[in-house]
Amino acid sequence: ERRVRVTARDPSATLRLDLGCRVHALSFFSGLWSVVRLIWRWVRIPFWLVAGTALGFLGPYLIYLDTQVRARFDDLSWDLPSRVYARPLELKVGTPMNPKALAIELDAARYTKASDAKLPGTFASNGDRFVVARRSFADAEGREPAKRFTVTMTNGAVASLVDDHNAPLDRARLDPARIATLYGAEQEERRVVKLEQLPPLMVAGLQAVEDRDFKHHHGINVVSILRAMLSNVAAGHVVQGGSTLTQQLVKNLFLDRGQRYSRKINEALISLIIEARYDKKRILEAYMNEVFLGQQGGQAVHGFAAASEFYFGREPRELTTPEIALLVGLVQGPSLYDPRRHKDLATARRDLVLNEFYETGLIDDATLASARAAPLSVLESSGLQSNRAPAFLDFVHAQLERDYASDELQRAGLSIYTTLSPSTQALAEQAMAQTLDALGKKQPELQGALVVTGVHDGEVQALIGARDANDPGFDRALEAKRPIGSLIKPFVYLVALAQPQTYSLATLLDDSTVDLVQPNGQHWTPQNDDHETHGRVPMIDALAHSYNLATVHLGMSLGVEKVRGLLQSFGMNEDINPNPSLLLGAVDLSPVEVAQMYQYFAADGHAVPLRSVRGVLDAQGKPLKQYTVKSGAGDYVAPARLVTYAMQAVTTIGTAHAISERGLGTLHAAGKTGTSDSQRDSWFAGFTGSQLAVVWIGRDDNKPNGLWGATGALQAWIALFQNLPTSALQASSDGLETAWIDPESGQRTQEKCEGARQMPFIAGHVPSDTEHCVWQEIKSIFGGH
Repeated sequence: ERRVRVTARDPSATLRLDLGCRVHALSFFSGLWSVVRLIWRWVRIPFWLVAGTALGFLGPYLIYLDTQVRARFDDLSWDLPSRVYARPLELKVGTPMNPKALAIELDAARYTKASDAKLPGTFASNGDRFVVARRSFADAEGREPAKRFTVTMTNGAVASLVDDHNAPLDRARLDPARIATLYGAEQEERRVVKLEQLPPLMVAGLQAVEDRDFKHHHGINVVSILRAMLSNVAAGHVVQGGSTLTQQLVKNLFLDRGQRYSRKINEALISLIIEARYDKKRILEAYMNEVFLGQQGGQAVHGFAAASEFYFGREPRELTTPEIALLVGLVQGPSLYDPRRHKDLATARRDLVLNEFYETGLIDDATLASARAAPLSVLESSGLQSNRAPAFLDFVHAQLERDYASDELQRAGLSIYTTLSPSTQALAEQAMAQTLDALGKKQPELQGALVVTGVHDGEVQALIGARDANDPGFDRALEAKRPIGSLIKPFVYLVALAQPQTYSLATLLDDSTVDLVQPNGQHWTPQNDDHETHGRVPMIDALAHSYNLATVHLGMSLGVEKVRGLLQSFGMNEDINPNPSLLLGAVDLSPVEVAQMYQYFAADGHAVPLRSVRGVLDAQGKPLKQYTVKSGAGDYVAPARLVTYAMQAVTTIGTAHAISERGLGTLHAAGKTGTSDSQRDSWFAGFTGSQLAVVWIGRDDNKPNGLWGATGALQAWIALFQNLPTSALQASSDGLETAWIDPESGQRTQEKCEGARQMPFIAGHVPSDTEHCVWQEIKSIFGGH
């Protein structure tokens, strides 16, 4: 204070004081420099040694890191799981459909019920009327935009289909349900997308919350690090991170989760290298495909596209503002803020993110208010299906392995579109469980298998390989080879009817005792199921009532080799025995093989191969392969139509008459029961105008179960078709002509004659002999003499 006063009164003193200070300062720095020189004289050699060593190490190390970064980043790729989808449901006016089946389809595709059904992935229903807001999707047939439509059903079929403006639609396709995922070793759920495929709010919002200076820093942000340190010190614990998005990406792609100083140094160096080599868009795109956002069991969800499907069942561009905020908020802690397990924490985190959106000008006041008031709207189920229909997936694998290696299926991110109908599969599972539960009260060991196909295209719509349809073990539909019993008979009759000059449905067959001596000297004496003989019976009745003796007599006349050759023409790889017992089904086939055989009749006399895959797309959505059906030429269409007519009699007056008695007579179904020796296997194969279903019921230990085809497998078939949307069978009569027949003689007669029956014949082969009623009257007068 004294010096200040002196300076104020005496300017010359000020000058002297200033000079004195400068002299003292120069003396101080001169002394300091002497000390530094002295120290440097001692440390300069170690310093240059250390500096040289550091530079010598750091240079090569940076080159090494740069090589690693370029190797990973130049061709940035991940092992992507392949997703397996059901077929997309196609609706048209007249398509068989009912409310129960449509509800199953929507549930399988993870649609949620909403009063207005405005948001893609939602629907509203009122009785037979459904309003569906379809998501956008792509499949083997191309891309479909989001669309809202209304479908009304009446009498088991679509009655009307209109868009939002009440204009009629030719068709509407529903995006297919995801039924399985083929994971590689990493078990990572991921969908790689371009930045342009993500909503702008998601891209900008991530930067606003996680790294506001992303566009300006060079990989590390010193200011953010210091700010985070101060915040953490003030709070006494970690409340804020200073890592940039680039550093977070480096952690995920290159480093482990340790907390060592060397790791932090590597993180900073690699971040600087990435920022120097690649543009911001590339870095941000990689981050948004890599970031971890959720977990289900062993599957980790990476990237915003996969998370969008995992939590909301929709494409990222279809998400709302609060849904985007929820996903952005999950970056800080997917487990802590899991909306399915910690709803309150997730909501608080989402609202905090919404505030960040607002503060950075990404949303306005009104959007902020409505978004904060919105529910989380997360789907209850995650949709990461690993195996929804294991038996069906076995069939899919069998078809795909012809074209793709197993590692390609698990790593290439393929989209595999199959033929599975979720509603048909679910209804088939219910029918099988219901039937086996009823039968299994006395026989819990009973097992079952069921195959449903489309009659025109051979597409496998449902497949069950065990009593427990979700059991991934032994697949009885594909692998269980069992004697098919009387299911063989329609093929014996087909061989006969292919010779129209000799055989017709009116031909009288001999149903008398059979006693054949086998090569080993033993006698083969088959019997009818009722242990009776029936004399001479029309062929149509022999098939309808499944007469064994009549079939054996016919088959022996035809030649067993001809029947064997017909079976082999269906691609049966088994060694088919050439013995007469073949005529009664002594051949072991799987339910799928039986379905392939009966597909011939269901497809109106054309050989249509069964298929389970429609098409395959690559990870970018480009078609790789489409699987189309090419049917056979149809050399025996007319004879096949006659067999179908006879199998329709099976379901009305024959061994499967329970179909008509249980209210399904209007379907005019055709089918055949089958029972193997000693009632070890119960079979039924039957088809309508839409679907063919083959059912097997039996025991794995091959012990008798006491069931006939009609008392076992047929019951499951009926239970299925009582709920399954299907159309009536309208068998074609092209190439046929009808005539009235006297069933006792097999000759033509008049309609008015007693017992006359109208039967179809191959055109040009109607019986020429005629028996008139007058002869019947004369016979009755003279007592039949």
